Amino acid sequence: MSKSVSRTKKGGKTRVASAAKSKTKSKANAKVKKKSGRTTAQATGELVIVTGLSGSGKLSALHALEDLGYYGVYNLPIELVSSFADMVLEDNDIHSAAVVVDANESSRVDRFVDVLNMIRKRIPVRVMYIQASDETLVRRFSESRRPHPAGGERQVLQAIAEEKKMLEPLRGIADFVVDTTKLNVQALRAQVSQLLVREKKLLLTILSFGFKNGVPADADIMFDIRFLPNPQYRPELQKHTGRDTKVAAYVKSFPQTRKFMKQAEEMLTFLLPHYMAEGKSYLTVAIGCTGGQHRSVFVAEEMRKRMARHGYNAKLLHRDIPTL
Repeated sequence: MSKSVSRTKKGGKTRVASAAKSKTKSKANAKVKKKSGRTTAQATGELVIVTGLSGSGKLSALHALEDLGYYGVYNLPIELVSSFADMVLEDNDIHSAAVVVDANESSRVDRFVDVLNMIRKRIPVRVMYIQASDETLVRRFSESRRPHPAGGERQVLQAIAEEKKMLEPLRGIADFVVDTTKLNVQALRAQVSQLLVREKKLLLTILSFGFKNGVPADADIMFDIRFLPNPQYRPELQKHTGRDTKVAAYVKSFPQTRKFMKQAEEMLTFLLPHYMAEGKSYLTVAIGCTGGQHRSVFVAEEMRKRMARHGYNAKLLHRDIPTL
């Protein structure tokens, strides 16, 4: 990817940066026209800024952050970082974001520090500095057959030395310094995950579904709860869903429901820390009944509450109730 090109990624879809920059500007201007759905006091957004030496693996680090659930933007100009931070604060769909910023000119280094100090007053920001040994960087540029961005007529080794000296102030203020000299892509992903997963919980999704509509392909753990009594056979409950208090009371009234909930909760609280220790950054727990309207919906709602008590802020999806 050329230095002048940026890309964004959300939900597995990549878009060119011109759209991302336009969205960033429009979001910033929207403050004047429309109140945000999330006040500053309520804001839970965070921003990770990835910077460092050319050829050190900043894009690979960004991909690792995207796997952890961050909204990623590559090579955003420093002048737009402040507006992008506002977008993260105001957009209810973006709770955390990561952006790669290149600061390979002395004026940009000074500007970087000024912008960082400014946005830290509005949003939690962490800086990740990526580096590698001189020999590794020379080899990577040789293998890729690309010139060093700051090279010009200079030799690669000289350009690396000058860039390293220029970026030293950024390295000094970084929250994390990651050396990729001996890391392949998988090892870099694991290290980034280890640095952030202690503070950023596992991206947990609890999904209700109906077996008659097919099994979800992205399920990591699946519970079949068709053994529970079906509210569908109660005329007064048919037209309601598992979110209705009467349906919930009916399903919960059976001892097998209560026993299942207790044992499923114990199983998940045992498994999730081990998945995280193995580098799992997102996990989907699917709960299925026949039609995906009653039992699975209630159990998914209840399981989300129980997992919240253990510190897991799960995303809840009801696949077969399109209006939810």
